[in-house]
Amino acid sequence: MLSSFHRESADQFILIRWIFIRLLAVIYGIAFLSFWMQVDGLIGSQGIMPAEQFLSLVQEQLGWDGYVKVPTVFWLAADDWMLRFVCLAGVASAVLVTIGICQGPLLLLLWGLYLSLGSVGDVFLSFQWDLLLLEAGFLAVWFAPWSVRPAHGPPSLSILWLLRWLLFRLILMSGIVKLTSGDPSWRDLTALTYHYETQPLPSWTAWYVHQMPEWFHSISALIMFGIELLVPLTIFMPRRIRIIGCLILILFQTGILITGSYTFFNWLAILLCITLLDDKVIKKCSPVRLMAFISAVKHRIPDSPSVLKKAIVVITPCILLISSIQFIGILTPLPEVVREPLRWVGPFRTINTYGLFAIMTTVRPEIFIEGSQDGDSWHEYTFKWKPGDIEDRPSYPAPHQPRLDWQMWFAALGTYQNNPWLLNCMVRLMEGSAPVIALFRTNPFPDTPPRYIRTVVYDYTFTTYKTGQETDAWWKREYMGLYTPVLKRPESEIHD
Repeated sequence: MLSSFHRESADQFILIRWIFIRLLAVIYGIAFLSFWMQVDGLIGSQGIMPAEQFLSLVQEQLGWDGYVKVPTVFWLAADDWMLRFVCLAGVASAVLVTIGICQGPLLLLLWGLYLSLGSVGDVFLSFQWDLLLLEAGFLAVWFAPWSVRPAHGPPSLSILWLLRWLLFRLILMSGIVKLTSGDPSWRDLTALTYHYETQPLPSWTAWYVHQMPEWFHSISALIMFGIELLVPLTIFMPRRIRIIGCLILILFQTGILITGSYTFFNWLAILLCITLLDDKVIKKCSPVRLMAFISAVKHRIPDSPSVLKKAIVVITPCILLISSIQFIGILTPLPEVVREPLRWVGPFRTINTYGLFAIMTTVRPEIFIEGSQDGDSWHEYTFKWKPGDIEDRPSYPAPHQPRLDWQMWFAALGTYQNNPWLLNCMVRLMEGSAPVIALFRTNPFPDTPPRYIRTVVYDYTFTTYKTGQETDAWWKREYMGLYTPVLKRPESEIHD
């Protein structure tokens, strides 16, 4: 690894940095815009988990420690206008970074704003791709130029290698957690016979892949383990092997992207793969018309500020040390004294562990929210994206993430006692909260909120290819019963 590092020159990655920073800004913009569309219903004052109430509870229980444990700009104000403003500022900053304006400072602002949302977003902003965006975004702060105007100097090699180290951990951890979880479906290579059907928001392409024979899914699982456990090692190998590994990882992420709807996660993983390339590869793959632009970029090479260089010297070993402790921690228990630094950096969500689907879900329960005025006739609030009508083609919202639809998938795998946000959602619907109702496709009570509300659960499975052709149904379902007790609106509110 070190010998490969010393053979590389920063001048080989000017174009790589140019591409990486701008595409990361695009992903930031998508993330902020997607959340902006839902922020009022999720954490607004009339939302499911209001940010203002959350911060009040934190301050009440933790006092001054709350400002450290929950780092967020929303300590200044957490009303609806402030939530929207932060989302707007995130989108605007991402646009400026994309066109090359004040990239370093604005990337620092983007990181701080997204961290602020994540700190108050509760269950709605705690997904692994949110953490990955924060970690990649923090590294990008020190990878980007800090000049006001567009600049294209040589990047920091140490930050480039931290980005590669992040990619290494992301892929390898995903393989390790599957093996160490003890899940029998991963051990006997049958996990993918369930995956396409039981993933959070299956795409219509997943229905077709699900129809493949069991041997196909077993071979796919074996190939997946080979990619996640062996290909990451190529990240630290000589150039040609590293480029081959990059192409394999990009194809792997593209396959996941095609058969599943994982918001911006796969795009972000592919972007990290680009750090394994160099400018020579970009030149060879570029059309002739781009060569003049590439030459112009190469000739604008300002030096990095000395303060930035000093900051990188301090930041690099700290990140490497803490991330290494985390990496070792997934393999073996750590002493308490070693875990202490992890608690210090935990609230900043910027150095993380990864690994999706450690335990493969083998069934698909689906929760539906129903309301009634008389307790006998029930009407359903239909969701925008998650499975509902068995004849509706599975959706593909990515890179947008409908976060309520996602949380319904997690809730269905547990109990309502462990998902208090769902009860809050039901109460908001009985109150007629417009922001929460806007998260749904239909509102069966446009005039008066329901007097009663409940959730029911169905077992969903994909239809076979033959059944799908005969009935036009993508799903078949079986009623399982109530998920929560029936809630009733207080009489005083009904009369009001």
